[in-house]
Amino acid sequence: MKLRDLSPLMARRQDGDLSFDRFRADPALASLQWPDDVLEQFLFDHGDNGAFVDDYGSIDLRAVRWRLETIPAADFSEMPTGASDASCIETYAEDPVHWVTVRPPEIDRHWEEHGTWLRSPILIDRSLLDPSDSGLQVLEGRTRVGVLRGRQREGLRVASHHQAWVGHTQRQRQPGCSS
Repeated sequence: MKLRDLSPLMARRQDGDLSFDRFRADPALASLQWPDDVLEQFLFDHGDNGAFVDDYGSIDLRAVRWRLETIPAADFSEMPTGASDASCIETYAEDPVHWVTVRPPEIDRHWEEHGTWLRSPILIDRSLLDPSDSGLQVLEGRTRVGVLRGRQREGLRVASHHQAWVGHTQRQRQPGCSS
């Protein structure tokens, strides 16, 4: 199942006919068994964005397994995002204070107190896009990662590690192999 396969569901969401609770209960999505936070940020919020679909439409959604992981701050410094938004992380990094102050106050407080984001962004193993590629890519949370980069450059409080949802390929076990 690919993002484009969800277009009838996305059309219902665009029409306002679908709350997130009803969206996630759709049998096609329920069968994915994805965490609600990932389902909401990835598919509910962006599944009908044309540029986003162009960037991630080739992914077999059934092949992705999600884990909440702790990632070193340094790993985010060069992490790319999709081609359609290639420069946006650096745009957010140019003025990190602005991008948190235009959000609800608890986001700014969380950055000041903990040096990290309030909601974990969504990263994807690039091998899901191109089997010969490696490393992680920012799928959703470009503003958060930009704020992190900007805060690092400006010497503001930044935690050494950050939580993020990471989508990895579900590898099939080969017969006769143990894992």
